[in-house]
Order: sequence, then C-alpha cells, then structure tokens
Amino acid sequence: MFFPFFDPTFFILIPALLISMYAQYKVKSTFNKYLNVAASRGYTGAEVARDILQQKGIRNVTIERAQESLSDHYDPRSKTVRLSPEVYNGRSVASLGVAAHETGHAVQHAVEYLPLNIRHTLLPVANFGSKLGLPLGIFGFFFFRSEFMVHLGLIIFAGAVLFQIVTLPVEFNASARAIDFLRNGDYLARDEVKPAKKVLNAAALTYVAAVLVSIGHMLRLLMMASMLDDD
Repeated sequence: MFFPFFDPTFFILIPALLISMYAQYKVKSTFNKYLNVAASRGYTGAEVARDILQQKGIRNVTIERAQESLSDHYDPRSKTVRLSPEVYNGRSVASLGVAAHETGHAVQHAVEYLPLNIRHTLLPVANFGSKLGLPLGIFGFFFFRSEFMVHLGLIIFAGAVLFQIVTLPVEFNASARAIDFLRNGDYLARDEVKPAKKVLNAAALTYVAAVLVSIGHMLRLLMMASMLDDD
C-alpha cells in the first residue's frame, strides 16, 4: 500500500532520534556543568594541547582559537587543532578534557592510527552517501515507487553508515588518550580526572547516537524496498 502523506517507516527512526536528543542534552549539560569547575593546576586548554604535542614530539600541528562554542575539532588536512573560546582560554576541567581529546586526534594522525586512516579514506564516500543516498531512496519510494532507486539509495547510503561506525573507535581512542595525557601529564589533580572523563563520555554518546540514527535510516530504506517488493 502506498502512503502519499503518511510515512509508516519513519517510526523505525523514533528510538534512535530520542537517544540522539538525549545525547545532545547530556553533552551540553555535562560540558556546561564542568565548565564551571576550575582545574587546580591552572593550565588553559591551549597550553595543555601545546604541551601534549611537545611531549609527543609533534612539531607540525598548530593550535588555533575557533570562533564558535562547541566547535572543537582536529583538521587533518591543515594539521590544526581548533579549540572553541571557552576551551582555548578556559582553565576548567571540561576545557582541559576537550583540549586533550582533540589533541588526541592529532596524535592519532601522527602515529597513523589505522581506524583514523580508514575514516579519512571513507570521508568522500560518506559525504556522497549522506547527501544522495537517503534522498534518492525516499524519492524513489514516494514518487516513483521504484525498487531500483530505493536499492541504489541504500547502497550509496551504506558508505555513510560505515563512516559513522568507523568513527566510534576513533573517538573512543582519542578520549582514552586524553585521559592518559591529563593523568600522566599532571595537568589535573587525581580527583579532577573523573569529571573530565564524564565530559568525554557524554561527548562519546553523541557518536553512538549518530550510528544508531544512520542504522535506523538504513533499516527504513530496507523496509521501503520490502514494501515495494510485496506490491
């Protein structure tokens, strides 16, 4: 049966979307909570990032101050760790945790961490799949009732799903490295490490949620293909 205005396959996505909303709430609330907890050693996020790179002998990575809040990331193309203002200049437990995590990606790049290399390789496929795969499948289902278009969209979108899955070990490993840096580098007192870990765990939940949402979309396309096959 064709549903021109009501999409029964959308219900597959609801659990993943709810988890995604919770993950976004959790990362913001946890980050803001520990943004107000000053680290006792007095380092800024930028100072910790620079010191970690120096300790690891990495000279070709720069640290930049980004403009927007929660825009922290490592850019492998320019080999730049970009830290949001509250992280770059911040001296809180949350600031140091995020700075160490992003620097962890730079260290992964320097040591050619395999999952990171795989993720970089998959990036063009993921961009193509996320922009074209899902629209193609949904468009083919609702407007052309084309099983071929749905299957093609499914195959293309699989690249985006694979990228999200490979992202998980990359992010978990960066967080584990960050905790080691903070603990062994004496950037945080012993009782400050656990709150920093909570910030990074909350951030990791958003990546898990992204995987669940992408798998939900894939299951949705599979359900559409099955419905057309039954017609």
